[in-house]
Formats: sequence, C-alpha cells, structure tokens
Amino acid sequence: FFDETAEIYLVSLLKGGRSPFTPADELHTGDEKSDSPAKTNKPPAVLIDLNGLQQRTQRVPVPPGNYSNLTVGEKRLYWMSTSSGSSSKNNVMTLEITNKDIKPKTYAGDVADYELSLDRKKILIHKGDDFYIVDADADSPSLDKSVDLGNWTFPLDPRAEWRQMFLSSWRLMRDYFYDPHMNGVNWPAMRDKYLPLVARVTDREELSDLIGDMVGELSALHIFVIGGDMREGPEHVNPAALGARLDRDQANGGYRIQHIYLSDPDYPSEISPLAKPGVELTNGDILLAINGVSLTNIADPSELLRSQSGRQVLLSVKSPHSKPHEVIVNPISTGEERNLRYDEWEYTRRLEVEKLGKGEIGYVHLRAMGGDDIDTWARDFYPVFDRKGLIIDVRHNNGGNIDSWILEKLLRKAWFYWQPRVGNPTWNMQYAFRGQMVVLCDENTASDGEAFSEGFKRLGLGKVIGTRTWGGQIWLSFDNWLEDNGIASAAETGVYGPDGKKWLIEGHGVDPDIVVDNPPHATFEGHDAQLDAAIDYLQTQLKLHPVPNPPPHPPYPNKSY
Repeated sequence: FFDETAEIYLVSLLKGGRSPFTPADELHTGDEKSDSPAKTNKPPAVLIDLNGLQQRTQRVPVPPGNYSNLTVGEKRLYWMSTSSGSSSKNNVMTLEITNKDIKPKTYAGDVADYELSLDRKKILIHKGDDFYIVDADADSPSLDKSVDLGNWTFPLDPRAEWRQMFLSSWRLMRDYFYDPHMNGVNWPAMRDKYLPLVARVTDREELSDLIGDMVGELSALHIFVIGGDMREGPEHVNPAALGARLDRDQANGGYRIQHIYLSDPDYPSEISPLAKPGVELTNGDILLAINGVSLTNIADPSELLRSQSGRQVLLSVKSPHSKPHEVIVNPISTGEERNLRYDEWEYTRRLEVEKLGKGEIGYVHLRAMGGDDIDTWARDFYPVFDRKGLIIDVRHNNGGNIDSWILEKLLRKAWFYWQPRVGNPTWNMQYAFRGQMVVLCDENTASDGEAFSEGFKRLGLGKVIGTRTWGGQIWLSFDNWLEDNGIASAAETGVYGPDGKKWLIEGHGVDPDIVVDNPPHATFEGHDAQLDAAIDYLQTQLKLHPVPNPPPHPPYPNKSY
C-alpha cells in the first residue's frame, strides 16, 4: 500500500513559458503587464509548440497526496484530497495561482464531490445528502443554506423507462462483451426477438427476467442480472434465529436443542447466542417458552422470533441437570445463522485435519477471493506456514480477484536461513511454505476460486483434489450500470493459456488431478471424502518425499588469528 502518491504538474504550451508559481527575481520582477487582448466574440487561439513539450513539465509546489478531480478556475486550482485509512474523508482543496505565499487551503471539508461551473465562477458541492452552490473565489464558502430539492418532481413513465433500460442492457452488452462477434450470436436479432415483450412487462422484476432471457442467449457465465428499482411490500418480515437446530419435544412441552452450532473459541464474537457466557445452554436442553409465550402449540419457534434480531429475548428453559429457569439471549439474523453454520463446517474441517494429520498438516479455507479473504489467509496460513503439509480448501468459493496474490505467497522458496544466538533458524523468503501442498475444489468453486485452482496446477505447486468446478472464467468489472442502478453485467475479459490455442475454464471448469466426490448421504452424516483424500494423499507424499528440517548452521568462524 503506497500512500500519497499523486502530485500536481503543469506544462508550458510554448517554449520559454514561465510557471506562475515561480518566485520573482531580478530578471522577472513580477511587474510585467501583458497587453490585454481586444474584446471579441471569438475564442482565443490556442498555440502549442509540440517540439520539446515533455521537457517543459513543471511541478506545482504542493506536497504529494491522494488527489483526484483537478480543475482550474480563473485564479485558483481546485482538487479533491482523500485522507488515508478506513475512516477516510474527502476535502476540496484550493491553491491560488500566485508566486507569493504558496500554500494549499481546505476549501470545503468532508464532502462527497464537487463540480466547477463552466464559467468558472461557481462551485457545486455535494456534502452528505445536500447540495450547495458557492462562489468559486470565496476563501471559506458558507454551507449554511443548501439547494432546496423538496419541491422537485419528475413525471415518470415506467414503461418508457423499462424500454430504455432493456435497450441499454442490449447496447452495453454489445459494447462490453469480450467477444466482438458475440459468441457467434446474431445480437441485433436477439434485440428484435425480445423487444416486443417489453410492452408486456408489469414490474422491474419481470424486466430483469426478460433481460436475463436475452443475455442468456450468449451462453456465457459471469452475466448477472441484479439490482434495480425493486418494490418491497410492507409485509416484509425480518426473521431471527438462535444459532441451533431445534426439534419438537411434545413430551416435554417444547423444543429440544438438538445441536448448538460450534465456532472457533478464539473468536468469541462469532459464538452462538445460546452458548454465550451467561446463557450457556447445552445440547439436550428444552426450550419451553419465548417471551412468555408457550411453545407447546407453536408450529415453529421462528414464529416468535420475527423482527427480534439483535433484541433481548426471554427464554424459559428446562435442563436435565438443573431446575427450569429463564435466560436472556440476543437472537441473530438468518443470514448470521447461515454464517454460523458455515463457521462450524470450516472449524470442524480444521479440527479434523489437526486430528488425522497429527499436527503435521495445516488447513486454510477460503470462502471467496475478496478483501475479507486476505484477512482470512493471514489469520489461518501464517500459524501453519512451517507445517510439513498444507490443504488449501476453495470448495464453495464465490470468487473475487486475489488468486495471484495467494499464488505469489505459495511460490516463495526458502533460499537462505537466519540463525539467531538462541532458537531455531528461520528462512528467507519469509513465510515460504517448504512442504507438500494440495488444493480442494468442487462443483461450487467459482470464478477466481477456479483461477486459483488452475494456477495452482499449472505452476506445479501440487495436486488439485475434488470435482470439476463451476466453469466461469470470463472476467468482469461491473461497470455497465443501468439508469436505476440495476445491471446486466457483461463478461468482459476472456482467459486463455500461454499456448494461445484455447480459452481456459469457461463453460467447462477446472478438472481436478484426483477426482473425489462427496456422496450426499455420507456428507449429511458428517463424512468428508474429499478432505480424507487430501489428508491421505499428503501423508503418502510425506512418506515418499519427507520434508527436511532446515539444515544445521555451519561451524562458527574462528577469527582469533
């Protein structure tokens, strides 16, 4: 991460041009006055001496920063400056075009954006949810009165908008799709085929279905029709959950806690609501009531947890080892419970590797290939970088764009060793993995998870085990948004191999070196044939090709003579 890398420069269009920021000297006193041009309706002629233009670049005397959106007013420069860090803010900066007391100033702080008018006399500032119009030459503009947008109304014709967005989707796909020949599909014919159906659309979701039908003619993955101005009815209900599997227990008049989802104890914020300190329920306990309502005749406890996510809920509980009592819990959303179930799967995979691998094999699971997964990699890889074996699990991986970053870490090779006075040697390149590696993938490994799996194979880092992956490898940017912030994303950048003979992965997927499927019923019972195969393979390889410990250091030198 490199911070404050932008600087501001000017270039003289003619030879001999002098920067307006250069201080006066005995040859240039600053008193020279140019003849004012005669007033005319014609724009002034712009003369540029192209010969030597690059050598006439000069730096504007302001410190480097994170700059963008530079504009030039009549007497000042304006630009956006962004501070670093997760709580960064945008400030509009200004600099007077002068050669005396040159110092940038904050024109407006903590803004979303700004725009200089064409006559360079006014500035529109977007701050929060408001807009302000201020004088460009003001030293400290007042932002007390915003533009009144309260009475703005716009007559809209939804059908006209839907037709426009349909045609925009067709046009943007035509202009963004990686293959200018549109995979051999007659694209104008597709427009003509589906356009008459727009007149029958009755809401935005139906428009999305229609757009999806049209773009689906390209038979390419990484085309997602999502977003837009969707309606949400007032009956929308946010369900909540307790982070456990519950089964009806009619004999005891409630619901038995069949299983509280497990989580890594190193991360207490991710624990199930029923297992938190102060609650500490266990499998087998009976839930009798929620907020005083008996569960005897309730079809499902979720009925009493509607819109209770994050709120205090009173549970009446009966335990085999204690008297009936009450506890207060904070239910979580169903999305958070889904993550909790996934956390358990991931955590138990790691425990299984620790047990069967006898502490010699490390395990790292990546759910996707985004920013959060960089954190996961650092959290889970560095504690096991010195193991003899490593399993990198990208099953169910949703993709992203960090495959090359992880492959770069795995390509590191130890080439010399540091020996401190006390302790074991360490190596350079730091955190290089010296042992045997495998990757686990399955039919739900998608996008950048597939790129990582294929790269792992082609770079000779180890074997890939599992089942053939999803098969989407035309990359995209999500740049082609529609008028209502919906999108039919275009698959924009195809991927092909170094021989230049065929496109990779798209429409087929990554074929594992060792095919192992997880049978549904055995998986439901808690077995993981793919993980077992990875552990068995690594243990076999470690017997055939043991990973040597770092060599002992050479004798210390004798420099007494």
